Amino acid sequence: MRLDAELSSWLTLSQVRGLGNESYRKLLQTLGSPATILSSPASTLQQYVKPAIANAILSDPDATFLAQVEAWLEDSNNHILTLADDDYPQALLNIPDPPFLLYVKGRLELLNHDALAVVGSRNASLQGARNAENFAEAISAAGFCIVSGMAQGIDTAAHVGGLKGQGSSLAVVGTGLDKVYPSANHDLAHLLATQGCLISEFPLGTPPLPANFPRRNRIISGLSRGCLVVEASLQSGSLITARLALEQDREVFAIPGSIHAPQSKGCHALIKQGAKLVETPQEILEDLDMVVPAKSAYAVTENTHPLLEQMGFEPIDLNTLSQESNLTIENLSAILLQLELAGLVASVDGGKYQRIV
Repeated sequence: MRLDAELSSWLTLSQVRGLGNESYRKLLQTLGSPATILSSPASTLQQYVKPAIANAILSDPDATFLAQVEAWLEDSNNHILTLADDDYPQALLNIPDPPFLLYVKGRLELLNHDALAVVGSRNASLQGARNAENFAEAISAAGFCIVSGMAQGIDTAAHVGGLKGQGSSLAVVGTGLDKVYPSANHDLAHLLATQGCLISEFPLGTPPLPANFPRRNRIISGLSRGCLVVEASLQSGSLITARLALEQDREVFAIPGSIHAPQSKGCHALIKQGAKLVETPQEILEDLDMVVPAKSAYAVTENTHPLLEQMGFEPIDLNTLSQESNLTIENLSAILLQLELAGLVASVDGGKYQRIV
């Protein structure tokens, strides 16, 4: 794909060292377009940026970088959006610091979907990961796109759950889209690129620099109508996302946990500060004026199901429960998911389930 002059101008400005989003937007507001900025005299540019940056703007473009982008765009699944594009996420236009350029891999339509951010600890507990996946699956089934950061732990589980529903999932990453970080999520990145979406404000070739990850959090929260924190320590980056969500006038939800678990302390702190304590996906969806659809013929209605009578209140494994209920593992798993989402059973260590109501 040949780069047109307009996109080349956007990309050229994106490579100017020291030209941040705020200065870029100021130049656009006053001069009108990237092409006009690049053709303006240094004296005009210096009214808005430092002389060194003005000189950098007027230097020759990086031909190697532009050729790299041109080659990347040969894949029809790859896209670049600017603030001027119709497909640019409208929700991001309402945050204080929208990226002026987005690299996108996957389904463009997800960028303007109703969305929920689901974030949490990289060192998630088994139960925390299950909660993230189950909540994300139910909320995606209701039509919400699940947005997260593709980190290990809660982020990964949230993406897996989101991909199972019709709303699907979108990852905001802290590298260039020609890289996968962490490398353990290579297969997940492939699924997101084909069934969901990956986006980044960072140019191709950008490595996983520590400063990039807090910065991308404003996009995770900005794309979403609300932010669910599943597990988080008091030092977790997820609390940054939650704070940004509040600043962007988004709803913040938190799942409580054990008072002894370090992964729960961040969630408890958020709840003390006014985040909404949630125990089921339905509570989030009702708050956002959505409804959980029936997943299947095995959906739970009126908080009852015959399987509850067969379970008792002691932990039981799937194979034993399958034999006692005469249900296949597949059907049983579907029912248990609905019972768990309804808050009637809980998954416990050893792959077992326990009735709690």
